[in-house]
Amino acid sequence: MAQWTSAVGAAQLARLLGSQQDRPAPGSRRPPAYRALADGIRLLVLEGRVPVAARLPAERELALALSVSRTTVAAAYEALRAEGFLESRRGAGSWTAVPAGNPLPARGLEPLPPEALGSMIDLGCAALPAPEPWLTRAVQGALEELPPYAHTHGDYPAGLPALRAMIAERYTARGIPTMPEQIMVTTGAMGAIDAICHLFGGRGERIAVESPSYANILQLMREAGARLVPVAMAEGLSGWDLDRWRQVLREAAPRIAYVVADFHNPTGALADEDQRRRLVDAARSAGTVLVADETMSELWLEEEVRMPRPVCAFDPAGSTVITVGSASKAFWAGMRIGWVRAAPDVIRSLVAARAYADLGTPVLEQLAVNWLFSTGGWEQAVSVRRRQARENRDALVAAVRRELPGWEFEVPQGGLTLWVRTGGLSGSRLAEAGERVGVRVPSGPRFGVDGAFEGYVRLPFTVGGAVAEEAATRLAAAARVVESGGTAGVEAPRTFVA
Repeated sequence: MAQWTSAVGAAQLARLLGSQQDRPAPGSRRPPAYRALADGIRLLVLEGRVPVAARLPAERELALALSVSRTTVAAAYEALRAEGFLESRRGAGSWTAVPAGNPLPARGLEPLPPEALGSMIDLGCAALPAPEPWLTRAVQGALEELPPYAHTHGDYPAGLPALRAMIAERYTARGIPTMPEQIMVTTGAMGAIDAICHLFGGRGERIAVESPSYANILQLMREAGARLVPVAMAEGLSGWDLDRWRQVLREAAPRIAYVVADFHNPTGALADEDQRRRLVDAARSAGTVLVADETMSELWLEEEVRMPRPVCAFDPAGSTVITVGSASKAFWAGMRIGWVRAAPDVIRSLVAARAYADLGTPVLEQLAVNWLFSTGGWEQAVSVRRRQARENRDALVAAVRRELPGWEFEVPQGGLTLWVRTGGLSGSRLAEAGERVGVRVPSGPRFGVDGAFEGYVRLPFTVGGAVAEEAATRLAAAARVVESGGTAGVEAPRTFVA
């Protein structure tokens, strides 16, 4: 059986190689043709533009597409095999890989507890403090509504009827008619996706994911036994590459595809309406369940942003698209309330499966979110959240540009994260050095499948003002440590008070 999960055609690979910037150092000699080709393919793999475990074209096909000799391609492939970036088997072809010495990061993106922070600036978690006074008011409102529920057993596997109805009304107000029977309340978005993966995925099933994608979701899927099929994002912040998506859906036939259309985590990309329509059509044709994560959808940060219709607008019955929402990013990570919108039969299956999982979601938190939705407190709190995130983003962007002018990124119009190319430095080594100088930052490979994105880090704009400036200063110190091979002096990080 072949070891690859997707394929890259000769014309497509030639186009990707041609899009690379050729910037030889002044006075340096141009490498041999085979070496340049091998280096180009290796860079495409490391940056995630060609997925790991993607089948490469045959030597003859690629030679024709590049107008080079077959000997050049054969030598390039052999160099990649020797370096661990290519594996081959007679009769099965050749597919991309990463060297065995580049393991996935062992730790997840769990936030540090407040008492452990001390002198550390924590950029590992893309979450802001609670918006007050709305959190306190919501909890007080929930306590007033609690007594009738306290006289019941307290288990509501589908969620409180009042909250299900409220979430359905909110979808209907967005132009997608929705019944409460199409809603299940979950313990955060992670709980929702975990339930969906167990219902549809199964051990060994293929799940197509954006590349890069949200690190904790990737790890959740790995632990569920899924075979992840990465699909590279389009260049910049322009959303999805639909040609690649159609190819993967057609050739790999994944059972599930997981996407973040609204201010994608980690890149901040916003898929346009035409991309959404075409991806839903492609998933429907392939028989793939399309899971659309909307947790960032309300975090647009510019007044001129015109939000496209939700992905589920192109499948209102919920037969192809399952939508996941959450209060955790737009409101507060400590409010572990998420929800699923899908066809009623899918909801019934998900609810039935909860008897063997978590039984239900905490009642008090559901009442708090329902209070926010029903009183207008949600809109007020999210408006404050947008202002906070915008100010933090602008402060962090200015500080990184000043301290690290060689780092590259595009400024997203929403969400909570910057996806930063680190000027050729190892993101994993930067993360390690960062902890030594007092700034915690996740490396790019956490957001890829099997080791891609080594030249990136994710920077959430969860701090602002003087803290953002200090974070950039410490990142610059970490970069100097990495550039020096670890020989640069490291000062003990001081406790920082904004």
